[in-house]
Amino acid sequence: MNRASSQRIGWASVTPALLWTLVFFVVPFIAMAVMSLHPKAGEGLSLAAYTQFFTSPSYWLALVNSLEVTAIVTVISVLLAYPFAWILAFIVPERWQRLALMLAVLPFWTSYVVRSYSWLLVLAEKGVVNSALVNLGLLSEPVQLANTRAGTVIGFVHFFVMLLTLTIFANLKQLSPNYRKAAVDLGASGLQSFIHVILPLTLPGIMVGAFLTFVLAIGDYITPQILGGNNELLMPQLIMMQIGRRGDFASASALSLILMAVVTVAYLACARWLKIERA
Repeated sequence: MNRASSQRIGWASVTPALLWTLVFFVVPFIAMAVMSLHPKAGEGLSLAAYTQFFTSPSYWLALVNSLEVTAIVTVISVLLAYPFAWILAFIVPERWQRLALMLAVLPFWTSYVVRSYSWLLVLAEKGVVNSALVNLGLLSEPVQLANTRAGTVIGFVHFFVMLLTLTIFANLKQLSPNYRKAAVDLGASGLQSFIHVILPLTLPGIMVGAFLTFVLAIGDYITPQILGGNNELLMPQLIMMQIGRRGDFASASALSLILMAVVTVAYLACARWLKIERA
């Protein structure tokens, strides 16, 4: 096969993916960018939609709230997922690992909306959590969990722990047991071998899962809307308000692009950090 034929086959292979990206990402992105610069029909280009974001404290607060919630969810999910993935990879017998993984991904089999409303019932004043805490004597009276940031975080963590578990589990299974044996032979304790050998080698899996968690959480509308009860304004709620209440598509487009810029910065930070760790 000559070089020209190889190039034609290569282009034929990637063309569907390029067309998909062009139609469903590039074109909508350009449309949003153009719309954000035309706050009023019939007028010229304007940065008013962006100026409104940088000069309005409530808009800034929405972004800060989104970053705080996303950071809390990501950290808690990583701290819970790593031990879970470790147990699945090294403690659960090989013959039971497939069943354990299937049980771990069960939350993905139910509707996202159904899960959120289920947590709303569980976290309600007379829900399972409050009733159990009161009956155990840990609380004298029910506490407000639903319609709070705590409720939003709990709903997010329930979903993303499983996602992170899968990415970390895949990394742990790829590790050769010789790494730990070599660390022990060199005099390292179990904790030292984990900190200096296992953890650095599994950082790619952690960062991939953490980044996916960050992207999905910061752009999610359903969970904060249901479990947060509109008591705290996040960026997705702010964007929807511009469309649903004000019909301001220019502001909604500008806010969406700003949110995309935040995600891009997070990606670049993660990619650079991973490159350093691998070096």
